[in-house]
Amino acid sequence: MRVASTQRSSSPGRSPRNRSSGASTRVPESSWDPAGEITVDHSSPVPLYYQVASQIEAAIDSGDLPVGARLGNEIDLAGSLGLSRPTVRQAIGSLVDKGLVVRRRGAGTQVVFNRVKRSLELSSLFDDLAAVDQQPTTRVLVNEVRSATDEMAHRLGVAEGTELLFLERVRSARGEPIARMCNYLPATLIQPSSALLEERGLYQLLRGEGVRLHAAHQSIGARVAEQADSELLEEPVGAALLTMDRLTYDQGGTVVEYGSHVYRASRYSFDLSLRGDG
Repeated sequence: MRVASTQRSSSPGRSPRNRSSGASTRVPESSWDPAGEITVDHSSPVPLYYQVASQIEAAIDSGDLPVGARLGNEIDLAGSLGLSRPTVRQAIGSLVDKGLVVRRRGAGTQVVFNRVKRSLELSSLFDDLAAVDQQPTTRVLVNEVRSATDEMAHRLGVAEGTELLFLERVRSARGEPIARMCNYLPATLIQPSSALLEERGLYQLLRGEGVRLHAAHQSIGARVAEQADSELLEEPVGAALLTMDRLTYDQGGTVVEYGSHVYRASRYSFDLSLRGDG
């Protein structure tokens, strides 16, 4: 079973901006044909526009409709589905509001964003994004050594006052910010330059220094965006955010890193698999 947030937010009174930054100008070919793939049940209590929108959204999330793919114009789509144009317009409008597609004059509707999905594994966000061609970039806000407070000393299992490396970064995918990340780790492990942090993931840098990441304890939650989150992540104040706190251990059971991250729920989800008996 996959558990993933589907809530998205957009600023009221503001048209969704073009999120195709970084994508190729060539329209990718897609074998997903709305007329052949979308099924509509007129006897269902689910509104017709929602049936259409949810199936298109699922195709975008799965990658069957990649960034840049076109759906054609609303008149043709309505005719092929046997629906009224207002119904199709409402379906497309709901996808526009979520920032998944844009209407282009003379070109119909075009996909502009795939939400990033991340499996729950012991890996860095940078590496996960790079693996699925999301073109990760990093903006380093803070990179400094601090003395461990009582709270951080307790979390990392060190003495109060121990020198810790504190990092605060904003991670983007295809030019769009998706996460604000704060990390604490013993300063004896690694002290990378900000330029290096912009080029590589933290776990990659740790492994390069011989640190063997063995296990992690992770907690996932949610909260609403505050003013600082809004400015850094381009979400309105009050928008839904996913949170993740993680303690990472080496093979000897020593804590090597504590991370506290927030993600845009409108652009990001966690995937996990559950198994039953047998």
